[in-house]
Amino acid sequence: MNIVDRIHQAVKNLKADTHFIFYGTVINEENFNKISWITGENEKGEAITTTTNPHSELTWTKVKAEMDKLETEYDNQQYARNRKAEYPSIEELVVALYDTDDKAAIDSKRAEIKLKYPKP
Repeated sequence: MNIVDRIHQAVKNLKADTHFIFYGTVINEENFNKISWITGENEKGEAITTTTNPHSELTWTKVKAEMDKLETEYDNQQYARNRKAEYPSIEELVVALYDTDDKAAIDSKRAEIKLKYPKP
């Protein structure tokens, strides 16, 4: 999960109905304090923004802690992403439903992949 996705998800996890805009990368408190928070829209439907954070529950400390948690969760799923890349395709699985030999080969391949990429 990249840093941009992490900041978006962290803010949404802490306050789901929050909307904001930022340019660059939010990697520290200084950058966090440059976020443009969307507080509404004008009569033309354009966003009204402020750089003064209107959400007291969204401090850099809390957002950073949530980002770190998301990064850990993502890292802990690396084995699953590795397995998925090597598992048999949907087509191979469908064929295996009707062919005993193919099913045995699929089961064997999956077992090898699970050994290669064990759960942490």
